[in-house]
Amino acid sequence: MVLTLGLLLSVVNAGVGIGVSARIPLTDSNLTVAGSVGKKDKAPDALPGYVHGKLGGNQNFINQSNTLTIWVAEGTAIIVLGHQEGAPLIDLHLEAR
Repeated sequence: MVLTLGLLLSVVNAGVGIGVSARIPLTDSNLTVAGSVGKKDKAPDALPGYVHGKLGGNQNFINQSNTLTIWVAEGTAIIVLGHQEGAPLIDLHLEAR
């Protein structure tokens, strides 16, 4: 995915991201699963805003994040369970930058 789509998006200086988030009942925590692919500086920015800065972080109950970089392309994947500032009750995030 990163090799083909990521390099293709790097040529046009773009990144795409998708994410799903849902609030855990009776808490202020969300479960978020998100991923992005594209040019190195565009891919992390295509993730939902409420997980921005949490890629590779340790500030939540669960934070599983992976990145794969091939030359100018990057792919990211993140699973976060915990409090996420600004996260809605339910969210489907699609973004192209």
